[in-house]
Amino acid sequence: MNHRQTPARRTLLKGALALGAAAAAAPPAHAAGPTGSVALANPLVRQRADPHIHRHTDRRYYFTATAPEYDRIILRRSRTLAGLGSADEAVIWRRHTTGDMAAHIWAPEIHHVDGAWYVYFAAAPAHDVWQIRIWVLENKSADPFRGTWAEKGRLTTAWDTFSLDATTFTHRSDRYLAWAQHEPGMDNNTAVFLSRMANPWTLTGPQIRLTTPEYDWERVGFKVNEGPSVVRRNGRLFMTYSASATDANYCLGLLTADEDADLLAPGTWRKSPRPVFTSSEATGQYGPGHNSFTVAEDGRTDVLVYHARQYRDITGDPLHDPNRHTRVQRLLWKADGTPDFGVPVADGPVRLLGAGRH
Repeated sequence: MNHRQTPARRTLLKGALALGAAAAAAPPAHAAGPTGSVALANPLVRQRADPHIHRHTDRRYYFTATAPEYDRIILRRSRTLAGLGSADEAVIWRRHTTGDMAAHIWAPEIHHVDGAWYVYFAAAPAHDVWQIRIWVLENKSADPFRGTWAEKGRLTTAWDTFSLDATTFTHRSDRYLAWAQHEPGMDNNTAVFLSRMANPWTLTGPQIRLTTPEYDWERVGFKVNEGPSVVRRNGRLFMTYSASATDANYCLGLLTADEDADLLAPGTWRKSPRPVFTSSEATGQYGPGHNSFTVAEDGRTDVLVYHARQYRDITGDPLHDPNRHTRVQRLLWKADGTPDFGVPVADGPVRLLGAGRH
């Protein structure tokens, strides 16, 4: 979600809680299509970082992301991806004013599990805004804009350390959680871990480290692996993650596992030695990262969802710059069955359906 401080560095930014009241986000410049429909264009949603889009069985898209004030969880819904840009935005939960879950409300994801809706997010207590941990909300209503969002509490991992960016997926009927955390004794800010789940808010069995920042491109500014997301295609599972500080150095790395392998066994996940998605001066997009995956309206075409800025240089701490905008583009596939991320496309119209290897 953002660059992370090890315990020794957290005090450097204490008290610097985002922008306060950020300027209202201008609506994206969607153009009318040939039939009067809204055409898809980037940025899709302005000033919304760490975007997560879930396409539900009702064929509608549900969108949540980090608000730059770091104080609430928002939700949008639309029958089209383009429609998310102008969809009404509801606040489904606000931070506490004291105690737990009072600061740094980061990187929410919305999932539908066993007939209920769940939001995973990061938050810190009022007395220590860098004591960030993973928390879970539950809504048993069929409509996540209705009903009650109940606080299921903190999601407990093996260590009581800096942790965030949880995502969940199923494999061979088992549910897994992947997340980022600082491991005691390790020379990093965060690594990415995986564990099975007993239920949507409880881990069970061992937690396995999948990747830690080891390459130079993962250690610029901060030693970070975070923001995992999974897409399954061509007999394999592909897990992206974000690396380095949240300025123009932010980028995506990739892990790959065969779908018939034990996801928790040593050696199952193979790591790309190079980043797969990076800043592009040619297209004017910087710091692309913290992605999720969805599909286009045809239900088949894979779509990469991520945030990026439209400029390289940032005044002050990147955490306080609100202009990480939600963006989407088609995820292509190479002849060998691996994903082809390409480069973050330029601002303007986006075509998801059409020619391309798939």
